[in-house]
Amino acid sequence: MLDLKYLRKNKEEAAQRLADRGVAENVLPDLLAADQKRRDLIAKVEELKAQRNEASDKIAFAKRQKEDASQAIQEMQAVAKEIKGLDQELETLDQAVKDQAAHLPNLAEADVPVGPDEEANVEIKTWEPTDYEGRPLVKTEAPAWLKAHYDIGEDLGILDFERGAKVSGARFLYYVGDGARLERAVYNFMLDQHREEGYTEMITPIVVNDQSMFGTGQYPKFQDDAYRVEGLDQTYIPTAEVPLTNYYSGETIPAEDLPISLTALSPSFRKEAGAAGRDTRGLIRLHQFNKVEMVKFAKPDQSAAELEKMTVDVENILQKLGLPYHVITLSTGDMGFGAAKTHDVEVWLPAQGMYREISSVSNTHDFQARRMHITYRNDEGKLELVHTLNGSGLAVGRTVAAILENYQNEDGTVTVPAVLRPYLGGQETLQPTAHH
Repeated sequence: MLDLKYLRKNKEEAAQRLADRGVAENVLPDLLAADQKRRDLIAKVEELKAQRNEASDKIAFAKRQKEDASQAIQEMQAVAKEIKGLDQELETLDQAVKDQAAHLPNLAEADVPVGPDEEANVEIKTWEPTDYEGRPLVKTEAPAWLKAHYDIGEDLGILDFERGAKVSGARFLYYVGDGARLERAVYNFMLDQHREEGYTEMITPIVVNDQSMFGTGQYPKFQDDAYRVEGLDQTYIPTAEVPLTNYYSGETIPAEDLPISLTALSPSFRKEAGAAGRDTRGLIRLHQFNKVEMVKFAKPDQSAAELEKMTVDVENILQKLGLPYHVITLSTGDMGFGAAKTHDVEVWLPAQGMYREISSVSNTHDFQARRMHITYRNDEGKLELVHTLNGSGLAVGRTVAAILENYQNEDGTVTVPAVLRPYLGGQETLQPTAHH
């Protein structure tokens, strides 16, 4: 949620920054007009309440003097009736202003590239392991035997999309045998890394209420993409960012505890409403997938540095897994709704011949904290909103896809990355298993 005071005081600057985020030019003037009407109404109600109090004093005085107060009582009743009507109008207007404001995206930081879509994103780093032999590198031509991760998974008998579709529908799957063990190895490795980096591991609820979805900015804008529990004010989480960030909702965090870093593995549920026909095969875009999430709470002057640290934490995992990737800063038009600045880390998938997002790391400034009322006391002892940050650390299925594609061998086997072998009892390769 944006600060209305800022929008009022800096109309032109705010209008430009909202335009950079793709907001139509009439939206801000409409909001500010409704807000002005609301403020005028508040002033009028205050004035009438003062009149009512004055009349009340007059009536009390008249009664003490044994004088006739009927005229004053009538006047006061008329004022009270008017106040009641205006209070109802104010409530409706108040809600309208909140609703309009809730649909405005966060404002981008000054150094975020301006542009309507992903074409304006800026690559800031590439990382490519050079020590593996014979495996396709980003810049070399893929060998003829190279397969997509879903074909590798099916040929090895470790990914079963067909039965997933039979039991649940499209974009669901079973991980079988070594597939399940590989997925578990990947997320245990990630959680262990994050613990070493100072994150507190959590297991969160996977069902949250609407207020929590509003708090992190998923509601009201993205309600259609959520799996809602019918008849209840509850939703299956699209990411552990929601329960992790809402952990402190409505609370004041002791300043000396900041920054706070949390991590959690959870299933994530998404309808992928806008993704018809995209990535219909494989692990890239599922309705249910595992994700290790990172969330931070920081003072405003810490959050920029924490964003860079979180990005390094993501890179660290990919480097230890030996997976080629690059880091891009998203443009104003490609950033998520609540983000003020986002670095996407994209892993190389040789069968697609392209980088695919595996983590999105965002600083939301006080956008979420304003919705959730998460504060701390600054050096002057005044309550101030914290900054919140979030990022995937990482999307587990996409990491499995990248391992299968980058570590595949010509004979159809897949080499297990060295850092994962301890989690797989020392196993070095994934071999075909008998299909059930």
